[in-house]
Amino acid sequence: MAHITFSPPYCPADQASNQLRDRGFAVLQPADTALWLGCELADLHALSAAWDDLPPDEFLKDGGKYRHRRHSCFVVAGGECMQVPHRAHWQPLEYNALHGGMQRWFEPMKDATVQQRVWRQLLLAVGQLAQTAIARSADAVKWHIEAHQFRIDTSDGIGRPTPEGAHRDGVDLVAVFLVSRHAVKGGETRIFEATGPNGQRFTLAEPWSVVLLDDARMIHETTPIQPEDAQGWRDTLVVTARAGDFQNAG
Repeated sequence: MAHITFSPPYCPADQASNQLRDRGFAVLQPADTALWLGCELADLHALSAAWDDLPPDEFLKDGGKYRHRRHSCFVVAGGECMQVPHRAHWQPLEYNALHGGMQRWFEPMKDATVQQRVWRQLLLAVGQLAQTAIARSADAVKWHIEAHQFRIDTSDGIGRPTPEGAHRDGVDLVAVFLVSRHAVKGGETRIFEATGPNGQRFTLAEPWSVVLLDDARMIHETTPIQPEDAQGWRDTLVVTARAGDFQNAG
């Protein structure tokens, strides 16, 4: 049986905020991602090499060895971006039934990555989008940003981008950037209204396309990947923004 994929419902960069407000999600193709961030697409591609050096995720409860990651935290406010001291990633069981309630200390992102100008541009753009599409306020909000570099590979025969299943993250805005995919099939993005019947399914295939989600309104998951022939992988950058504080702060 042929493997069927659905194309992403891309929107122009200047419509991302309106789409988030009206529909709870927006999807940008790579050129529009760069336009939104105010950078060159080549600058984003230059970040991609950082995914070749991710340590194993030692907290997978399903016993798999298919996930590698790094994690760092930042605060964005008033046009400024600051990295905060390294901290554990924590989610309540309400949002992550598989890994919730755990203090997960992942290795931080490397200085060579977070010190690049395009990285600051990316985080500031996420914070500004959260301000306009989620907060909808003229008063500046302090956005608590968590950034996750993921590589899901097929070393176990199958890789699970979201082993916890369909979920919300307990934040305000979620941005899922596809960094690369190599020799895999599957990895379909599925998003659903949290309180309604509507949903979308599509496969991100173009590096630096992005899915933007209002986390309060949308549930999301990504289906497992399998190798097409030799071992493959799927790299993503997940950036979340939350007003008030980090989860489990203090």
